[in-house]
Amino acid sequence: MRLRYKPWAKDYIAEHPEYVVSDPKQWRGKWGDRFEKEQPIHIEVGMGKGKFLVEMAQKNPTINFIGVEIQESIIVLALEKVIAEKLPNIQLLHLNGSDLKEDFEPGEVDRIYLNFSDPWPKKRHTKRRLTYKTFLETYQDILSPDGYLQLKTDNQGLFEYSLVSLSEFKATLMDVSLDLHALNDPDNVTTEYEEKFSAKGNRIYRLRATLH
Repeated sequence: MRLRYKPWAKDYIAEHPEYVVSDPKQWRGKWGDRFEKEQPIHIEVGMGKGKFLVEMAQKNPTINFIGVEIQESIIVLALEKVIAEKLPNIQLLHLNGSDLKEDFEPGEVDRIYLNFSDPWPKKRHTKRRLTYKTFLETYQDILSPDGYLQLKTDNQGLFEYSLVSLSEFKATLMDVSLDLHALNDPDNVTTEYEEKFSAKGNRIYRLRATLH
C-alpha cells in the first residue's frame, strides 16, 4: 500500500502513547498490562488503514487486538479510527513483522492475521513473503499451543505458495477456502482491500493453520 507522505504523522503518533506503543520490547511477556483487561491476544501483521482491526475489536470485546504496521503514513489512518471509536482493546505497533519474536514471548499470542499482504511475486523476493519459512518460525514461536494463523488474499500465486510453504513447515491446515465470499460466512470481517478486490470480481482465498 503506497500513500502520500504525511509529514505530520510522526507527531500525531507521538501524541497518542495510549494507543501506539513506542518501545514494544518493554512489554514483552506482559502485554496484558497495556489493555484495560487481561484477555487473549490477536495480532494483525500489516493492518493497513485499520478497518479489519477496528471491526474485530468492536465485535469481540473479550479479545485484545494488536495491529502491526511499518509505514507511519498508514498507521496514522488506523490510529484515527481507534481514537474515534475509543476502543479499550486495541494497541498499535509501528514495527516490522519480522521483529515479532523480539517483542512477544513464546506462546503469548493466540491468533495471527495476515490480510492481503504484499505477494512479492518475483522469485528473488521470496524471502519477503509473510509466509516464508523464517516468518513461519517467528509465528510458531509466539503463538500459543492452541493458536493459529489466518491468511486472506486475492492473489492466487501467494495463496498457492503459502499452502506449499505451510506444508513444508509441517503445519496443520484447519480450513482452506478457494472462494471465501461464496460461503457467506457471517463471521468474516472484511478489509479495505478485500472489498475493493471483491467488487472487481476477484476471488478471495482464506486459509487457517496451526504451526505446532
